[in-house]
Amino acid sequence: MKTLNELLVNSSREEILELYTIALDKSEEEDFWKEKILPYVDAILSVLLPLRDQKLLFTPEGRKVESLDEEFFFRWADLMCLRTMAFILEESNTKSSLCRTDYKDANYEQIDLQTLGEYLSLYRVNLDDEESLDFPVSNYNLHTGMLTTIKTLIK
Repeated sequence: MKTLNELLVNSSREEILELYTIALDKSEEEDFWKEKILPYVDAILSVLLPLRDQKLLFTPEGRKVESLDEEFFFRWADLMCLRTMAFILEESNTKSSLCRTDYKDANYEQIDLQTLGEYLSLYRVNLDDEESLDFPVSNYNLHTGMLTTIKTLIK
């Protein structure tokens, strides 16, 4: 089986989700986690893979990143960082230019934010006001737990 680093380099969203599905089925994780982890991974991949394909990866602070690896993936998997990504990409889509990053005059193609937006809304993450951090702490804690599990499924 491929490592997560290998998968993130050039695999499709569907291929990565399929391997997470297989890993979850083989694991001894409760069904509760299985039902939550796949949509979470899907939401993350829905924005990171298009950025990877455009060669426009960046950190939450806006610094350029050359390649998508597991450390980078896990960094964006933090619920607060994922929320930041939604705001950056929404602004970038509106302006047809990648905003709030070190990329200057980069050729940016709009990224579909539907999967990410629906996912974040499901966990009551405010997507109307970036300054407002009014989502339940329990949802943040839940995602911390899911991230811990995600890290162990595909190495």
